[in-house]
Amino acid sequence: MRNIFEPCLAGERILDDPETLAAYADDLTEEDPVAPAAVLLPENAAEVQAIVRAAARDRVPLVVRVTGSNVAGLAVPTPQAAVVDLSRMDRVVELDRDEMVVVLEPGVTWAGLKAVLRGTGLRVGYPLSPPHSSVLANCLLDGLGNLSLRHGSLGDWLTGVEVVLPDGSLARTGTAAVSDKWCARGPLPDLTGLFVAWQGATGIVVRGGVHLWPEPVCRRRLFVLAGTRGAAFETMRRLARSAIADDVGGLSWPTGRMLFGVARPGPRDPAEPEFFVYLDVAADTERELAFRLERLERLLAELRAAGHRLERPFTIEDLVRLEPRFARFSEFPTSLDFLFHRPGETAPDGGPVHGGLSWVGTYGPLSRLEVAADRVVPVLERAGFAPSIVSRPMKGGHFAVLRMLVTFDRTDPAERRRVRDTHRAVLEAVLPLGFVPYKCPPWAWELLRGRLDPGYEGLLAAVRGALDPSGILSPRAWRR
Repeated sequence: MRNIFEPCLAGERILDDPETLAAYADDLTEEDPVAPAAVLLPENAAEVQAIVRAAARDRVPLVVRVTGSNVAGLAVPTPQAAVVDLSRMDRVVELDRDEMVVVLEPGVTWAGLKAVLRGTGLRVGYPLSPPHSSVLANCLLDGLGNLSLRHGSLGDWLTGVEVVLPDGSLARTGTAAVSDKWCARGPLPDLTGLFVAWQGATGIVVRGGVHLWPEPVCRRRLFVLAGTRGAAFETMRRLARSAIADDVGGLSWPTGRMLFGVARPGPRDPAEPEFFVYLDVAADTERELAFRLERLERLLAELRAAGHRLERPFTIEDLVRLEPRFARFSEFPTSLDFLFHRPGETAPDGGPVHGGLSWVGTYGPLSRLEVAADRVVPVLERAGFAPSIVSRPMKGGHFAVLRMLVTFDRTDPAERRRVRDTHRAVLEAVLPLGFVPYKCPPWAWELLRGRLDPGYEGLLAAVRGALDPSGILSPRAWRR
């Protein structure tokens, strides 16, 4: 394969030694590793164009990757594929303070963007993903961040993209298609959506604009312990319909246990809170902040009067004084490596445990969170997994995230199979309630297809076929 891409890249940026190929074979999930045929390291859009043209000519599948921290198996290649690693394309092209937009390449990380924004008075929302993960990849996969309550999923934050199409041509979308400003996706036909949630199947994005927002002067990060998940979900619903908080989310009890170093938590003590709700309250003055906190106290009092068991709020500073390991929640982005690093635990063969992290992540109706949780908790428990649930209202409460996490030993084939079987059962439980997987892995697409509107499925295939008639991009994504 080297001879196909040598005209495109310097030889040292085409990697095909067995050790490197093995390192690009998988991610953090239960998916079986598959070594690619080569790894390509472009440094600019012109090199990506040359790679795509060469791949189209010889019908070589291409899989895009940045940091390999994906938890849906989306960067796992096929044996004949070349992995296009975009991590060297890491420039912040422009910080437009007037329009509150940053234009960046896919190799820019959340930690890198945070450093660029420091002192500018502007902010972006951060996901609960590693600081070294890609900003643009998260946006293109339509993930979520700690400003999603106000501003929706990360795909909504994109103002436009510059993309290498499957024939090697370059195109821009949004206002950047006609202007030097990347301020909005409209009012032209919104072709940016052709590249959001497509998992790289319609083009390789080499540049994108991302909305920013003013940094508030005052902020308070709070936690509320909830006796039941029903109390937590109702609290999140009420907060989503108020203007009290910038961010609201909930974590079930196993996540807190794992932070304390318990690799396989369970069972729950009946006196232990089932959920904790976390929220950010922000304002431009101390007086405004005090008013919002007063409103929060009134809302919680109303919920308690209705019979919900909710503790008084405590701050992140209180939590850190109690347990310093909670300091990771003081600032985002943060690493959740405690979910899959298991120091001291040994595998069945006596060697170290190589932690895996995977989940079924869904977007669905906020009104059905309790029903969905009631269905998935028994599924997880019967499979021997603690019911680790992450949830949050999105876009003012118009929909919600429901995410069911499992941690496991990636070195144990039987445990990987158990994870796959559990994920399938979990998704089968919530699909009838309208919960749709985001960052949809190939196995979940198989389940979705039986429920898709036929016209939508046909349109999906037609769009992909029109853009990529050779079928070279993302060979595992959205295949019929």
